[in-house]
Amino acid sequence: CSPVLQAARGYARPAAKKGKDIPSHLDDLSPTMLKKEYANLPIMSRVDDVVKRVLSLEMASQKEKLKVKKQQLVEKVRRSPNDNGSFEVQGKLKKGRVLIRTLEEHLQRHPKDKSNRRLMLMGLDRRRKMLGYLRRVNYGAFETTCQQLGIQYSPPQPYARHVTKRWLVKKALCIKVFQEKQKLQAAVRLKQRRERQARARAAREQQE
Repeated sequence: CSPVLQAARGYARPAAKKGKDIPSHLDDLSPTMLKKEYANLPIMSRVDDVVKRVLSLEMASQKEKLKVKKQQLVEKVRRSPNDNGSFEVQGKLKKGRVLIRTLEEHLQRHPKDKSNRRLMLMGLDRRRKMLGYLRRVNYGAFETTCQQLGIQYSPPQPYARHVTKRWLVKKALCIKVFQEKQKLQAAVRLKQRRERQARARAAREQQE
């Protein structure tokens, strides 16, 4: 066999796929669990095992599994069995955690997907703002929510401007213009006050 033919055979060989065994946050869901739409139906206790298997998470799509995962997170942060209006439940914290985790797993498999990376960063920023609001309003609920959902909150870093000579000159000019404007406004206010005092003095003299 000639070297050219050997090279052609090597080039035509199918490429081996490198499979990544990435753990998913949906792995803790039992395959025997029913879908969210059928979990609370009384008739499910009397149906056949084949029907239960068809309506279980074993045959469910990822979207249906995400619904069950969101419901589990709601049960964790819910203050009472009938709580449907608190910030932890009505806010996007539990939905944001599921969405961000799903996008993280997707980007581990497809690191060049810039659109989903942008969605993930937007979700992280939105969740950080909501956690900051909850931290200011109710610190106890903030700690409980972070502990139950496994979220690590890091406050935003203060903005630091890179100081340059041009920026310093511009800042000095702005301060000087502001001070001159304040002086002009003070002179106008002083003139108006003197006019009001003169009118009031003339009115008193007419009354006398």
